[in-house]
Amino acid sequence: MRNTIAGIFLMSFIFLWENGHAQSSRTDKLYSMSGVGFALPMGESADFLKPKFSTTLGLNLALGNGGLFMYPKLSLHAFKFNQIDADPGYPYTLQEGRSTTYLLNVALGYRKFINKWAVYGFGGAGGGFILTPQAAVDLNNQQITMNNKTNGTVIVELGGGVEYKLGGVSLFFETSYMHGLSKIQNRTYSTVPLTIGIKPNLSKLIRKR
Repeated sequence: MRNTIAGIFLMSFIFLWENGHAQSSRTDKLYSMSGVGFALPMGESADFLKPKFSTTLGLNLALGNGGLFMYPKLSLHAFKFNQIDADPGYPYTLQEGRSTTYLLNVALGYRKFINKWAVYGFGGAGGGFILTPQAAVDLNNQQITMNNKTNGTVIVELGGGVEYKLGGVSLFFETSYMHGLSKIQNRTYSTVPLTIGIKPNLSKLIRKR
């Protein structure tokens, strides 16, 4: 599953790389994005998820000569998982477990520069997997077997952020609202990720090709 998500992300990178090569005159054409933070469960998601330390990876590719950019992003969020509804074949509900996401979103955004500062907004959609733990209990042998249930979902996301440029690297803070179209634990999945990190400028790599 991780290979599948990584493969999709790699194909997105190749597409953006080729498109950026065709329009490589700008000095701010391509940024990579690496961030850390927390995804805060909202609404019904807060009934069974609690935030844990999470990571996010992405790319920003400028489109044309204005502020428009394309933004593929891989969300590797982590949560504490307190199961409410038992899964078929697993009669026990698991508490204090760990849930992780592998969600790829492709968005369009707009960035406005003000000296060394920039503000931006974006919106897009994608999908992927949310893993939730299960526990099978063998009372006769006094054993517990842990498994992960793979929950596929489509997501939509709207968000924005602020950046500060330091030479070839920008520091950023970003937040968004992420909503899943499939239910987890018979409840709606929605979170508000809060992310800080860096965006190195990779435009020189394109211009050298």
